[in-house]
Amino acid sequence: MSIIKDFADRTALVTGAASGIGAACAKALCARGATKLFLIDVDEAGLAGLDLDCEVVTITGSVADEALWDSLEPHLTGLNHAIINAGIGSGGAIADLTLSEWRRIMDVNLDGAFLTLRAAMRAIKATGGGSAVITASSTGVKPVPGVGPYGVSKAAVAHMARIAAMEGAKDNIRVNAIAPGGVDTALWESGEDFRRAVERFGRDATIERMAKSTPSGRFATSEEIADQMLFMLSDAGSNITGHVLVSDGGFTL
Repeated sequence: MSIIKDFADRTALVTGAASGIGAACAKALCARGATKLFLIDVDEAGLAGLDLDCEVVTITGSVADEALWDSLEPHLTGLNHAIINAGIGSGGAIADLTLSEWRRIMDVNLDGAFLTLRAAMRAIKATGGGSAVITASSTGVKPVPGVGPYGVSKAAVAHMARIAAMEGAKDNIRVNAIAPGGVDTALWESGEDFRRAVERFGRDATIERMAKSTPSGRFATSEEIADQMLFMLSDAGSNITGHVLVSDGGFTL
């Protein structure tokens, strides 16, 4: 089957690009004709391991580092699209959390998303318009105990997408968000309960057990979520802005 080159001659930015959804998005953008990608992650080795057949500029660092964006923004000339995907996980009841742990999550998931979106919207406006998609989460739609700062940060970025869509419309900038449910990515590795379950049952069995809480009975792949994000990013989604697409196998029902 031939691949539609609907991102031909386009330049895109992807954060959290070294693995999971971000890596899947980078690969899909390149396969669909993107000529240049800016890829950002704290995982230098993961970025170096991506095998992409297009021009790639890799930046190793935290999206929450304002100095990183100050130095990068002048080089984003010609930017058409942005995928704001970098994020970290956390666990624990709100009453048991320290402020430092709360801030650690907000620093990357919310502040980092803001800095990314701000730089992207400025660059896309200078290009004459384009689109951005932010990775939110179904835990920002449905309250889930034990993931307080993560869920709150993802609810916040979903609303940030709506506000940015209103503000960006006059400049031909579309902004949407996606709220995935369970996705089989490395993000789970940050949870102590997950690691203990992997030691006891193995990783595949642990993912299968977790997926039983989803009506569809399975977790999505990174590639499935990337395809949905690229639809909203592409010209095929030209009439979609300010939307939060819940893609969760029925988890929030």
